[in-house]
Amino acid sequence: MIRDSLAAALRAALIEAGIEPPAEIHLERPARRVHGDWSSNVAMATAKNNGRNPRDLAGELVATLNASPPPHVARVEIAGPGFVNFHLHGTWLYDVLGEIIDAGEDNYARLDIGHGQRVNVEFVSANPTGPLHAGGGRWAAFGDALCRILDRTGHVVHREYYLNDRGVQMTLFAASLAARQAGLDVPEGGYVGEYIKEWAAEMPPGADPAAWGYERAKTDLRESLAAVGVEFDTWFSEQSLAEGGAIDETLADLRAKKMAYDQDGAVWLRTTDFGDDKDRVLVKSDGEPTYLLPDIAYHRNKFARGFDLLIDIWGADHHGYVARLQAGVLALGHQPEELEIILGQLVVLVKDGQEVRLSKRAGELVLLEDLVDAVGADVARLTFLLQSLDTRQTIDLDLITTQSNENPVFYVQYANARIHSIARKAAAAGITRAPLAEVDLSQLVHDREFELLRKLSELPEVVAMACHDRAPHKVTTWVRELAERFHGFYHDCYVIGDVPPELTQARLWLVESAQIGLGIGLDLLGVSAPEAM
Repeated sequence: MIRDSLAAALRAALIEAGIEPPAEIHLERPARRVHGDWSSNVAMATAKNNGRNPRDLAGELVATLNASPPPHVARVEIAGPGFVNFHLHGTWLYDVLGEIIDAGEDNYARLDIGHGQRVNVEFVSANPTGPLHAGGGRWAAFGDALCRILDRTGHVVHREYYLNDRGVQMTLFAASLAARQAGLDVPEGGYVGEYIKEWAAEMPPGADPAAWGYERAKTDLRESLAAVGVEFDTWFSEQSLAEGGAIDETLADLRAKKMAYDQDGAVWLRTTDFGDDKDRVLVKSDGEPTYLLPDIAYHRNKFARGFDLLIDIWGADHHGYVARLQAGVLALGHQPEELEIILGQLVVLVKDGQEVRLSKRAGELVLLEDLVDAVGADVARLTFLLQSLDTRQTIDLDLITTQSNENPVFYVQYANARIHSIARKAAAAGITRAPLAEVDLSQLVHDREFELLRKLSELPEVVAMACHDRAPHKVTTWVRELAERFHGFYHDCYVIGDVPPELTQARLWLVESAQIGLGIGLDLLGVSAPEAM
């Protein structure tokens, strides 16, 4: 890889300058192409400890490198306080094409960041008191895409849904079903959505509304999530914690560790020992546990199942609860890095310029299944993954149903369809790809070709960043940019027709590499790659 080649050249130049190279030489792509293809801060990183001026050292390295340039290097320059910037010939991108083809869709941009770490990712986890509203699709798309990224980067991933199936809301849900079946008004604070009427009509006479409603809600949740390609390995019941004694065992553990104490008739957790502003109640004076104790017990259970890392994906309204749960996990003896809590902002749906309500308990509700029926699973998923989860998202339902370049989902999938149209044209013309080893890739000299290959070369770095930052939207951005590069190539560079046969062969392999890259990116997002549109 070019990064390894440039790092080796910098290491040799440092030795020639009388400096012991660091264990790792950092290289990154400059934000602006005018500054080169790759840049290193190695001169600034090593100068001080060696009594050197960073810019002077960078100048010495640049002179050494320009005197005997590494493969593919056109020139090396100094930038700013001592960056070493490499400007490359386009020939390095031929190697990128070869790497992509050799690795294929299964292995290109497949990394071993996780080293087999077992990760439990808990996401969506809406109360089983009704259908999943459309806004819940953001958590479904994000959580599943993150799992796909973790899987591709060497983690062993487990998807989990936590069912909050005990407490006041479950009682109100059952009472609302019973009331509607009897033709009565729902109780105060109950659920008045249209689905309550529909489900009450389905419920067999004499059925226990709590048990029947719980199973009906779980079935609906499973079906709605499956419709957007999300399936869970475990549906974990909060009620099972209480029935199995895990809540009592957890409290006993906390007492044994001197982390829980009695005061004013309640049981408290010493969360202030871990930076919280005050201790928190675990068991109220009436003997009923707060939300915190079952949640600590649930995480204790996950660790007991052998997971190395727990990732919880919650709504931003849980912000004040994060420190409490983290303190509870620390109180059990776990390390801070063993629990990650990702907070996401809510979704606003807009239709005809007006905001659409998403409240499950109110009379108006846009369901996830309604959104999927209207726009399809691919559009729904990719739309939810356009932005970082920590930003408030507004989705224009009118825009995402249009088939135009303004619709980012259409734009990306249309690139894949164009790739397949080229393959069909080649087949119709009786053209087959020669083995890559026999193809002259030096035929690829057009700026559009190089732009496409540069973008493809970024995918391993993008996947690594998306994993490290827990940011699937970075893959979405890359996929959109790759589609843009391919559309530009398609417009300006004929593959079949009035071009020499040797150029056709090189471009056919370029198109194949684009298909591999686009296929990987879309798969990470859980979006299909249609062959025709």
